[in-house]
Amino acid sequence: MRSAYELKQNLVGIGILWSFGYYDQGRNEDMSMRADFRIKQYSFLQDTGLVFPINIHNAQVLVKALYLAPETFGTVPMFFLTTDIPENDYLSRTISHHLYDADTAARVAQSILLGVGGGKLLDVLGRQTEVYHLNEGHGLPLAFYLYDKHGRDLEEVKKRLVFTTHTPELAGNEEHPVKLLHKMSFFGNVPLEEVERLGLVENGNLNYTLTALRFSRIANGVSKVHGEVANEMWGHYQGICPIIAITNSQNGTYWRDKQLHAALAANDDAALLARKKELKQELFKIVADQTGTLLDPEVLTVVWARRFASYKRADLILRHFERFLEIVNSEDRPVQVIWAGKPYPKDYGAIGLFNDIIAKTKNLNNCAVVTGYELGLSAALKKGSDVWLNTPRFPREASGTSGMTAAMNASVSLSIADGWIPEFVRHGENGFIIEHTDINQPDHVKDDIEATNVLDVLQNEIVPLYYGQPEKFLEIVKTGMREVEPEFESHRMATEYYERMYNAK
Repeated sequence: MRSAYELKQNLVGIGILWSFGYYDQGRNEDMSMRADFRIKQYSFLQDTGLVFPINIHNAQVLVKALYLAPETFGTVPMFFLTTDIPENDYLSRTISHHLYDADTAARVAQSILLGVGGGKLLDVLGRQTEVYHLNEGHGLPLAFYLYDKHGRDLEEVKKRLVFTTHTPELAGNEEHPVKLLHKMSFFGNVPLEEVERLGLVENGNLNYTLTALRFSRIANGVSKVHGEVANEMWGHYQGICPIIAITNSQNGTYWRDKQLHAALAANDDAALLARKKELKQELFKIVADQTGTLLDPEVLTVVWARRFASYKRADLILRHFERFLEIVNSEDRPVQVIWAGKPYPKDYGAIGLFNDIIAKTKNLNNCAVVTGYELGLSAALKKGSDVWLNTPRFPREASGTSGMTAAMNASVSLSIADGWIPEFVRHGENGFIIEHTDINQPDHVKDDIEATNVLDVLQNEIVPLYYGQPEKFLEIVKTGMREVEPEFESHRMATEYYERMYNAK
């Protein structure tokens, strides 16, 4: 949205206004994670005065649209939909309360709000919309709204709809019983018999991703690897559109530290190192405030921070724990490690993993787990780290963009070659690769081997460079900074969407 604004693209964004946000990541008395839900105030949104009805579970629900003006955050115009207004009954108001609601019916209702509400808003605004872009399957009811609007002509929908699939993970490719969806008005005015006749139902279920691929003229995965994975997952189904790859990227205007980049542009190594030390100290103040752990800006600092899902293996570096302790506690060449990230509030396995890391490292004076992975902390971690660690199970990381913003800010990737990484990292030149083993082996075998590989690269390559050949380490850092842009800056991505997906000039 920022790059589309900076490129002056003819685009608007539509999302849901979550009354409670995602959640606030707090701590219990024993320092373990707690999910807190607090009502958010969004004073920067403007009331459009637009309230219109949609149909959910054969009942009328009123939707209010709020507006985010471009000058507020430097984005294209955006609208946010809410049902949390006094005109609705309590159950209808709760539809837009919680992102990733664990209740199936609530999630279906949210999809209708986004899809039908978004389509209807554009009609209410009188917008002549040429292309609708579904970002994942969550807004799929839009496809049925358009199908009904355009005379039940599938080809007319395909002229207008494009789709991005974001993940190979099951949770990101929702599937529900078609009878439940029909009962909840997911298909709008389209009869269930017609949904079945369109060949969208399999074993009584409707898959959101597969249906979106059948209603769209073109779709994309979010890295070259993910494009291949998506074609393997869906390519054998009849009636799907072509799936290309448009690699995710990050907005440099927002993320890059200006002083770091000025030093890079001036080839002033002393200024770059001095600024990096300042940024490390700023991060370490946050760590000290939260955990009481005092870290040293002269020490090599590794950060693992991203969405906290089990397959991302935040604890892989701890798997061979005695060896990990040997590395981090080295007297002359120590290593500091920081973790952060937010599990889904009902993903108790991931929350358990988060808490396990806290328990395992709480007595180590050079390790810390911080909470509250919002934009501010995310930026501080990227700018304050020397090494950005990424350890997903190959090939389950669709893109993994956090390493891009780390690279923009003088942090070197140490990563499994998944997602965007194979398109960027050249081992020992602009980052470091962790070799993954045969994907057909059992998970525990893969984890054992790849945990060894992480520690091997860290102990045998990165640590000796950082402490023994600092000039060479800095050269790798600078090469990463130079090469991550423009290829992995979001102007390239926004341009690709505009030209390859929307076919707009």
